[in-house]
Amino acid sequence: MAKPSLPSGGNGGDKIHSNPVRLGARLKLARQTRGLTLKVLAQAAECSESLLSKIENGKASPSLPMLHRLVQALDSNIGWMFEETDADEGVVFRAGTRPLIALDPLRRGEGISLERIIPYSTGHLLQCNIHHIDAGGQSAGPIQHVGEEVGYVLVGEIELMIGEKIFRLSAGDSFVFNSELAHSYRNVGEERASIFWVNTPPTF
Repeated sequence: MAKPSLPSGGNGGDKIHSNPVRLGARLKLARQTRGLTLKVLAQAAECSESLLSKIENGKASPSLPMLHRLVQALDSNIGWMFEETDADEGVVFRAGTRPLIALDPLRRGEGISLERIIPYSTGHLLQCNIHHIDAGGQSAGPIQHVGEEVGYVLVGEIELMIGEKIFRLSAGDSFVFNSELAHSYRNVGEERASIFWVNTPPTF
């Protein structure tokens, strides 16, 4: 796969020659993960909000000096913005080989483990896990963050709290919600529950 071509320095109007959609998606991911608004990041990069919005949506490309200011404000680096993964690498993850992570009870909840469907990597825009919740297990209080989440209950019964609403779900039920709404969940059944859970941007 061809590597992106960066300009050699020239004038401040030099543009980055790469896939603008991919670059924009990376910029937006980094901004949202750090909880920055378009206005705050635009001010740090010394550009207009409208231009930054166009860049994030793949409709414009930043100059190299501007990209330097953006990654500095995002505490990132230009290499990550153009990072590519091999087409044959990390595509299939066989049953029994996926990492299983037990969450810290004090920070993430009691009796919960995550089976990584997408291994953690800065190269992914999505985060996907199977949440396994032991009987009586629950997440550690309502949390809020930027992004969107979708889930499908594979087995068991859970209570999902979104804002001030409580939903009781069982195997075969699905859900979707804005991550900025306070949310938490708990196993209300007598057996272990499992939820196929996807969210963006990655949060843990």
